[in-house]
Amino acid sequence: MSLEHARYDRNAELLERAFRELLVERGVVSDAAVDAGVEFMYTRTPALGARVVARAWFDPGFKARLLEDGSAAVGELGIEVRSLKLVVVENTPMLHNLIVCTLCSCYPRMLLGLPPDWYKSLEYRSRAIREPRAVLAEFGLHLPAGMTVRVHDSTADMRYLVLPMRPEETDSLSEAECAMLVTRDAMIGVARVDSLKNVL
Repeated sequence: MSLEHARYDRNAELLERAFRELLVERGVVSDAAVDAGVEFMYTRTPALGARVVARAWFDPGFKARLLEDGSAAVGELGIEVRSLKLVVVENTPMLHNLIVCTLCSCYPRMLLGLPPDWYKSLEYRSRAIREPRAVLAEFGLHLPAGMTVRVHDSTADMRYLVLPMRPEETDSLSEAECAMLVTRDAMIGVARVDSLKNVL
């Protein structure tokens, strides 16, 4: 972890603790409610998002509903996003989507769990907007010159999820097997789903 990340994590921890103590002191929330919320968040993993992606690959009707209203569509799978608006953006052969939050680190935790440290870093948050192709190249993703890169900036009440393209060589795989291929990074947009190496 870089010094910048360490400082960010420490500052975030101090801010969270102060905010939590103030809310408890004012009676807005209880310690037990905060603990339950934290415990719930730790049950969220990228496997939930991967399940959504794989369903969209196999069910055109679900995919259409997902792209129209992500919040409602994931609710069909029993995944609750509460009051947040989930917007799903689809990668195509000529369009690649990248997710960032320039203000803080808003992230689709309900589908991907806790964000990686790099997603929260000031460097990623600023450079993803200014030079997305360079950032993607540093993740090992080199896109053709003619491909459009679209960057989506999350907000306090809106989260984005990338629907990656399904690899062509997965035609013989089941939905569950395809879900195993989908990584957190592919759903943020810093990677593609292009390997069968995760299928057992």
